[in-house]
Amino acid sequence: MADDGNRNVGIPGSVKLTKDAKNLIGISIGGGAPLCPCLYVVQVFDNTPAAKDATLSAGDEIVGVNNISVKGKTKVEVAKNIQAIKGEVTINYVKLQGDPKQGKTLDIVLKKVKHRIVENMSSSTADSLGLSRAILCNDTLVKRLEELQQNSSIYLGLIERARAMMKSTAKLIAAHKAFGEAFAAIGVKEPQANASLAFSRFGEAHRNLERFGTQLLRNIAPIVTDLMTYLSKAIPDTRLTIKKYADVKFEYLAYCLKVKEMDDEEYGYAAMHESLYRVETGNYEYRLVLRCRHDARVRFAKLRQDVMVKLELLDHKHVQDLCTQLRRLIGSLTEYHQDCIKEMEETDIFPIEIDLNRALQKTAPTTEVEAQ
Repeated sequence: MADDGNRNVGIPGSVKLTKDAKNLIGISIGGGAPLCPCLYVVQVFDNTPAAKDATLSAGDEIVGVNNISVKGKTKVEVAKNIQAIKGEVTINYVKLQGDPKQGKTLDIVLKKVKHRIVENMSSSTADSLGLSRAILCNDTLVKRLEELQQNSSIYLGLIERARAMMKSTAKLIAAHKAFGEAFAAIGVKEPQANASLAFSRFGEAHRNLERFGTQLLRNIAPIVTDLMTYLSKAIPDTRLTIKKYADVKFEYLAYCLKVKEMDDEEYGYAAMHESLYRVETGNYEYRLVLRCRHDARVRFAKLRQDVMVKLELLDHKHVQDLCTQLRRLIGSLTEYHQDCIKEMEETDIFPIEIDLNRALQKTAPTTEVEAQ
């Protein structure tokens, strides 16, 4: 077990950090006397001098402040030393040398699975099962995901209704075609010229209605295709990105829970005035988990930003595209109905005068032959 003290031997260095307006450099410190032989960076806070410089990372050992050794000091004493220095402060460090894959243990994998399961539970259900439910406060992405699901339902409903309307229109076109052929046939066989012309004109009107309906279907088909593209490609692509984001999110939460468990373990031993072996030997395992948590948080923040950008673009496309498609749909329906109304208004053929006696006389010989 002698290697525990040497695993954290890394590359030494120093970094000069200019303090912010609050006299802070943006790191939290752990370890130190009397329990741990070294002090280390626990966390680098966002939008701080340390985060902007990006030299220090979670798990790195702090060996000096302004080139003065901090060996044997407590973390509170080191923090006060840093606060006492105004303006620019130099932090002497030793980089943590370790493979992050070593930190991704079976315990982390199981915690990820637990978070994935508990994520879809209500707080009361999780509490009744004795499961801790880690959540991200002010996670606006949850609301955006709900909006995405609502948009999917809207598009699916529009597509289903548009397709149902197309089927009904196709049946109406078939009826107009049948009426047109029937009236045209009657017009051809009608002996009276005026009646023949009227029936032929009425048949032609129904054929025009058929043509208008066919054009309506041609106009609606691209609209349905565009809506399907949004529903079958744009939304699934965003969901895939969200799935990757969720995986990184659960991994980050798993490391957070692991750090909390290790902190609780340290507090428990300290309360009993007992030493913990990993703390006495430099707390390498804990520092490695801190580094893994830091790396997971960086990946999580990057993917979260990517998801937010994709959702923003998708929402923008939804607003513009939906309005455009609805205008096209309403415009096509309006044109179709106006053409139909105009066609029927111009087909003013009623009443139609038919000489039934002449029609019966023309069909009488055929009837007699059939009777014989």
